[in-house]
Amino acid sequence: MALKIRLARGGRKKRPHYSIVVADVRAPRDGRYIEKVGTYNPLLAKDDEKRVSLNEERIKHWLSEGAKPTDRVAVFLGKAGIIDMPAQRNNPNKGQPSEKTKMRIAEKEEKRKAAEEAAAAASAEANEEANSEENAA
Repeated sequence: MALKIRLARGGRKKRPHYSIVVADVRAPRDGRYIEKVGTYNPLLAKDDEKRVSLNEERIKHWLSEGAKPTDRVAVFLGKAGIIDMPAQRNNPNKGQPSEKTKMRIAEKEEKRKAAEEAAAAASAEANEEANSEENAA
């Protein structure tokens, strides 16, 4: 049986609270789990000692049984000194806009340029009319 040490969400809407659990990989996120081994409260300050609480003895037991921590839990375990700190992952595409958003931005830019050109043409035409009226007078 493949095991994961992962987060299970609890709490009400907009007020998350997570349990750190050992679960079968096939179980749903908030569903059945084998054992609760800690908690995580993201609403507390980062330097608060109650933000992450871990049962180190049980976590070490499950790691020896072959449980693999998820990325977020691995960071918690690394900061607690239970495992080696995981390598920082790099996802440069995450912050970039999607293709559809890029197309929308390009369309807005084209419309803005067309409006500027139309305004410039209208002001040039008005200047020509004013100059022709001055010459006629």
